[in-house]
Amino acid sequence: MLYSMTGYGRAEQAIADKTFLVEVRSLNGKQFDLRLQIPALLKPYEFDIRSILNEELERGSVECSISVKQSGAAKPVAVNTDLLKAYYQSVSEAAKEINAPVNDLLSAVLRLPEVVVNSTEILNEQEWEQLKAVIKNALMQLSQHRLEEGKSLESDLLERLQQIEIQQAMIVDLEPRRRQKIKEGLVKVLEENVGKDKYDTNRLEQELIYYIEKIDISEEQVRLKNHCDYFKQILTEKNKSKGKKLSFILQEFGREINTTGSKAYDAEIQKCVVLMKDELEKAKEQILNVL
Repeated sequence: MLYSMTGYGRAEQAIADKTFLVEVRSLNGKQFDLRLQIPALLKPYEFDIRSILNEELERGSVECSISVKQSGAAKPVAVNTDLLKAYYQSVSEAAKEINAPVNDLLSAVLRLPEVVVNSTEILNEQEWEQLKAVIKNALMQLSQHRLEEGKSLESDLLERLQQIEIQQAMIVDLEPRRRQKIKEGLVKVLEENVGKDKYDTNRLEQELIYYIEKIDISEEQVRLKNHCDYFKQILTEKNKSKGKKLSFILQEFGREINTTGSKAYDAEIQKCVVLMKDELEKAKEQILNVL
């Protein structure tokens, strides 16, 4: 089975006198790239949160937002005066530039992030364990979303692979006729330019064998078939992260297909090669979304 890198998960739960909301989004990316937004309350656990997300998601461009709503009795608060002054000065200058009233600026600035914070608020170990469960619940939803997307990706990739195998089978059928056409073409050139009875047929056979061996495409077709089989084998593996490995195999597909095209010297085989390249490019586009 395949997992997509695209997914969304959301979980919300009340813990003690707080309500936590966890939202996680992921898109395709070459590595694990995380943008994390958490309240000051969770800053001591930032490293642990990042580790949980990295371990579960492995790869992709990830956005995680954790918000908290306080309920119950009021808690002691502190005002970050340095931040308040910086906010107030910037907002005042902007208000003057646009001729906006400045009477109620202080109340607006006090509502900005991190200006007023709970001074003694901390998360104890029991609450942290409960929050971890909430995070993992959101990740479980995201993982399920990735799996559903992965099923569609796998179906499409198998279809592309099937089309490549169909064209490869046609090349195998065309190969004997190609050899005969090459031989007949060389003989015709000799007869027209040298004369029908003026060349050594034994020498011609030797040269033909050498020439046909130089443009033989049987090895490329064997390797391409092996790559197709290996690609399908990887799809059945249980591990989640397969995108990079599958991408490397598709690069090998490209090498064998390109070499076949450069050696073919046959219009029908070239048509097959063009169709294979088209399917390969579509598969490469899809593989960018695979975990």
